Amino acid sequence: MTRTPRRARLARALPAVAGAAALTVGLTACGGDSLEKSGSGSSTGSGRESLVIGSASFTESKVLAEIYAGLLRDAGYSTSIKTVDARELYEPALEKGEIDVVPEYAATLAEFLNKKQNGKDAPQVASADAATTVKALRNLAGPRGLTVLDAGPAVDQNAFAVTADFAGKHQLKTLSDLGRSKERVRLAAGDECSQRPFCQPGLEKTYGIEVAGIDPLEVGSTQAKQAVKEGKDQLLLTTTTDATLEQFGLVLLEDDKKLQNSDNVLPVVNAKKAGSQKVAEALGKLNRVLTTADLTELNKKVDAQRLKPADVAARYLKDKKLLSK
Repeated sequence: MTRTPRRARLARALPAVAGAAALTVGLTACGGDSLEKSGSGSSTGSGRESLVIGSASFTESKVLAEIYAGLLRDAGYSTSIKTVDARELYEPALEKGEIDVVPEYAATLAEFLNKKQNGKDAPQVASADAATTVKALRNLAGPRGLTVLDAGPAVDQNAFAVTADFAGKHQLKTLSDLGRSKERVRLAAGDECSQRPFCQPGLEKTYGIEVAGIDPLEVGSTQAKQAVKEGKDQLLLTTTTDATLEQFGLVLLEDDKKLQNSDNVLPVVNAKKAGSQKVAEALGKLNRVLTTADLTELNKKVDAQRLKPADVAARYLKDKKLLSK
């Protein structure tokens, strides 16, 4: 199973402004159009207003973009999807109106805009409280011509997993349980983990977990999961919607002290092109039904069952009765 989508996804999970290499990543689109050639906000020959939905290059974002497109088509818009590898590329395009709508994550985008506006050492504005985080995000996004729509309960944030056997042996359900067990663990995570407040420092300070070392493997990768499965490492850094944990005999430990920020899923739109109540109402339908468990299952259908994101999205919209037609 290819890990390319996962690599892009964890660029979100380990937020940092990418270097110049990210800026060389190509932009792909339906029909091969570049961003500059997109017809966002224009009218089609049929008279329907056209909206461009942006997608990052990992599975979850692709499925969400397809769901957004389906909801907006049902509301009377003509839609197309553009896939852009890095937030450093698609966020400016959203500001310019080259992309009209993007599925985003509250805490990560808030910190991205915070660093962009106030510098890399700016105090953190995101927190474990969703309402506070979304408010901070809106304060940062508004002056850039972006409208942040309401967040739903579905959240995709950093998470830690152990083998089911390890959890059973030490009676672990939460990260607090792991801290109380006094078990020293080796952590399969990226190099950044030793410096990130949500990772090694947070595990040690918040939970009293003794991290004996970090195995510098790609976050959430097959190699990292295999290392934990085989006992080389005991703890895995991944995300709450990882769809392949079960295949490796791994289970998540609950973040019971809320170390992680609230990365609730929400739409962000270009205010001028897609800031209407009609768009907000169409996309808001998803908030009533989408859960974190749903996200995990949607990812599994693509990553494990090899179904196409568009087909998975279409089935979800039908099963949840989100379309009027």
